Amino acid sequence: MFSTYQIILPWLAIILSITSLFLSSWIRIPAPHVLLLPLGVGAPEISPWLFILNLLSLLAAILYIHQPQIQIFASIFSLIGLILCSSVLIKIAPTQVQMAVAIKKGLGENYSTQIPPQLSAKMQSQPFSLVNSFTGIPLEKVRHKKDIFATPAGEVLEIEVYQPPEVGKYPALVVIYGGAWETGYPHANYEFNQYLAARGYSVFAIDYRHAPKYQFPAQLDDVRTALNFIRQHAAEYEADPENMILLGRSSGAHLAMLAAYQPDAPPIRAVVSYYGPVNLTEGYNQPPQPDPLNIRAILKTFLGGSPQELPDEYKIASPINYVTRPLPPTLLVYASRDHVVQAKFGRQMYETLHKAGETAVFLEIPWAEHAFDAVFNGVSNQLALYYTERFLAWALFRQ
Repeated sequence: MFSTYQIILPWLAIILSITSLFLSSWIRIPAPHVLLLPLGVGAPEISPWLFILNLLSLLAAILYIHQPQIQIFASIFSLIGLILCSSVLIKIAPTQVQMAVAIKKGLGENYSTQIPPQLSAKMQSQPFSLVNSFTGIPLEKVRHKKDIFATPAGEVLEIEVYQPPEVGKYPALVVIYGGAWETGYPHANYEFNQYLAARGYSVFAIDYRHAPKYQFPAQLDDVRTALNFIRQHAAEYEADPENMILLGRSSGAHLAMLAAYQPDAPPIRAVVSYYGPVNLTEGYNQPPQPDPLNIRAILKTFLGGSPQELPDEYKIASPINYVTRPLPPTLLVYASRDHVVQAKFGRQMYETLHKAGETAVFLEIPWAEHAFDAVFNGVSNQLALYYTERFLAWALFRQ
């Protein structure tokens, strides 16, 4: 029995060292293919877990591998993994500081004083909690229902509603999922919707038609239809139609900005863009490297051709071209290592809004990849959530 353990444990230690380094390597290696993108997205977000895994693999190598050369290689693998994980963890504090400065720059030094104390008490008390990384961000029970808000061309479009536990009248937060305008469903990121509903929002997660069967502007039309539906049924859903905020992710963020920036948009108090495309022409002409999703093919499918073939369509579909009139305050949250929607486009949107005198906040997460908030208790989403909920509250209660 003892000899069996002597044989198995060294091999387990070797496998653990290789596995921990493989997973940790995606903190730095950009995913070259869509099938590998989940690794690139997830690795930085679970870096506290990976740090522990690499530490355990190092201890296992020291204790159980007795051949010197193999022990050295396994230990080096684990040490490299620890360094990769540390490259995220050591940046958390300075990133918190940068985000705090950015939101004060956009909203004012004393923006937090405009948030009612009873609302502040329900928010995350700190931008990052190591405990929450391991145990999860606490979620409370809320009311949840589904409905159908439209059937354009026979396509059933659903809406998921998350409501606070108590009956009342609450601000309306409209959430639009991402998926390259081709895939997705309203139930995506349900933890986020549940979290905010528990903090006093009527959250509406809406659907829209997908490319290639339906090209732009069908998606925008569906979002606008959903907004009208919510306003018409506001009393039924305990929502305040005059206190409505739009929030989207990726292609959903693109639609949120477009809908909020339309000249005939209903009253919108603010809009939040998580890594949303803003300039589709430049996005086509300057694809990321590597380009795991093939951005040019996605844009062609969405709009029906290239910018050279359809320059007007690309212009009309780009939110950055609507910064010509007073707009709702905008929060832009982007990832420095995004290989789908590059952070430079979010920064370009911020600079355009800022130059036009619009209220805008730009937050950039240096280690994150596209769709970082898919890991709800991940490092990046904790930071984004902390400032997002404060931005939402400020937008609703500012004087």
